[in-house]
Amino acid sequence: MLHKIPADLKQAITANPKVRAVWEDITLLARSEWICWVTSGKKVETRKIRIEKALSKMKGGMRRPCCWAGCPHR
Repeated sequence: MLHKIPADLKQAITANPKVRAVWEDITLLARSEWICWVTSGKKVETRKIRIEKALSKMKGGMRRPCCWAGCPHR
């Protein structure tokens, strides 16, 4: 299942050209996994932290979330 990107994550990705370049280069499945990882945090604070971590990891060239069991919706 492919997830729809939420507005806060989309805004964060588009605000950073390096992250946006990685995002545009990864597969739809990889995008969906980033979205699921970010949105699976239930608390607002957790979600904000995950968005920042996702941006940092994508800036470093990481293409998929690491150390995560994966999207349970597949």
